[in-house]
Amino acid sequence: MNEQPKKQIIVYSDDSSVRAAVKSALGTRTASDLPEHVIHEFATAAALRAYVDNKSTVHLFILDGEAVPEGGMGVARQLKDEVFECAPVLLITGRKEDAWLAAWSMADASVVHPIDPFTLAKSAAELLRPTKLIPA
Repeated sequence: MNEQPKKQIIVYSDDSSVRAAVKSALGTRTASDLPEHVIHEFATAAALRAYVDNKSTVHLFILDGEAVPEGGMGVARQLKDEVFECAPVLLITGRKEDAWLAAWSMADASVVHPIDPFTLAKSAAELLRPTKLIPA
């Protein structure tokens, strides 16, 4: 069996406990059918943008919508607007009722604080799987 390259996951939150909860939920791989991943943590949106601007490979963004001073929703919208073929975005919202804000931010999926490890890992795995095109 040939080794698949590791998936590159970005985690953005100003709160180190949120970043730690995401890392703990994801472990070393999100699902048994996916390769292992590497998590890159960012506490500021400026550092995340510098990483992206450096043309670094990203397979998934996990952004904290409650981050301050720059929330993950605005960061998600900017990434989707400005990055060609932007990787999927998984947004962590403060409340279930904030799903409309996640949609506005063009996030591909959202989960709610407090982070449920199983829900987060399942959502991340779904976004990391290659999409299957349906023949016309």
